[in-house]
Amino acid sequence: MEENTFKGWWIYGEGQHIFKDEVSLEEWNLEFPNENMEELKELYLAICEMEYFPMECEMIGEKRKNVLENQTILIISKFNILYIQGCGEE
Repeated sequence: MEENTFKGWWIYGEGQHIFKDEVSLEEWNLEFPNENMEELKELYLAICEMEYFPMECEMIGEKRKNVLENQTILIISKFNILYIQGCGEE
């Protein structure tokens, strides 16, 4: 398994985790085989406070192509949250 580091935005909504790559601006489905998915959802919502809010991250993992569904999946072994883009309060 060849792991790479990807920087971009982790977005969660309606039970689906996706990643938008900073360089290519492509979107990939995320899989976290080493994580408890309920805890991961709670972490995302605790930080972002709502679904579909982009969280800047560094994802370490491997890209795999799902030929049947014609999509790319990023299988994550480790991740780092870099920055949470919040709304300015007036």
